[in-house]
Amino acid sequence: MSTAIRIGSRDSQLALVQSHWVRGELQKIYPDYEFPLTELKTQGDKILDVALAKIGDKGLFTKELEVSMLEGTTDFAVHSLKDLPTELPEGLTLAVVTERENPADALVLHSKHKGQTLGTLAEGTVLGTSSLRRLAQLRHHYPHLVFKDIRGNLNTRLRKLDAGEFDGIVLAVAGLHRLGWADRIDQVIPGNISLHAVGQGALGIECRAADQPLIELLQVLNHRPTEVCCRAERAMLRTLEGGCQVPIGVSTSLESETLTLEGMVASLDGKALIRDTKQGLASDPEALGRALAESLKDQGAGEILANIRL
Repeated sequence: MSTAIRIGSRDSQLALVQSHWVRGELQKIYPDYEFPLTELKTQGDKILDVALAKIGDKGLFTKELEVSMLEGTTDFAVHSLKDLPTELPEGLTLAVVTERENPADALVLHSKHKGQTLGTLAEGTVLGTSSLRRLAQLRHHYPHLVFKDIRGNLNTRLRKLDAGEFDGIVLAVAGLHRLGWADRIDQVIPGNISLHAVGQGALGIECRAADQPLIELLQVLNHRPTEVCCRAERAMLRTLEGGCQVPIGVSTSLESETLTLEGMVASLDGKALIRDTKQGLASDPEALGRALAESLKDQGAGEILANIRL
């Protein structure tokens, strides 16, 4: 294996912070290797005037990185795991899942609403989100609020908020923490209001499936408890045939070797919302994910998702 291992990354500030963190950790452990970084712009970064759900989400933030690996111009890619589809292109594998940051959603308010929370905002308050999962859950709990689509990276969204285009926006706690903007958070939204996205808060490192020496080298960054939780979540999402842009939420915990997985499927108007919880063994997280997905389907989740896809 070459001593130069090439990293692929999206070119947004958050993606680069995440990729530089991975590179820094690897450089500390493997000082004899070099880790040059290639910045790429994905389709999701280019199309900013259309709602994510209308573009289609198959590899929206990952395809260009995956093509680069398959063509041999990079060796591995660093993703926000929530952006990585559950079905990967042939020849690629999810090699590593890093330790998860807080996976919760965060409410960030315009300065005129400081001190408020979702529960105290007045009727008609306008909140921005590009996530159907957040939209459906928040509509369910706060039907008096108004929700509008917002696109762009975190910097762009915060700029739009500060310019007064929105009264508040909903973002991932993890991204704000990684960029050093935790002070912008007005409320960490509790799980009984908004279950997080599959894989949210974790990084996924993808590489060529046949590159066993690289997979072994990267294992130093794998965090087994997070990996097990995310494998269960991704199996649930895969069984529900959901992509990144669907109103499906999760919450997972690992105690000893017992895995607890909670899942949610909601209609876009928030009127129908199904939640269920199951437990299983950490030794087979995919089985737990599949079982919870089938239980949600039995309660009507399949019909909700079918209507959304129409």
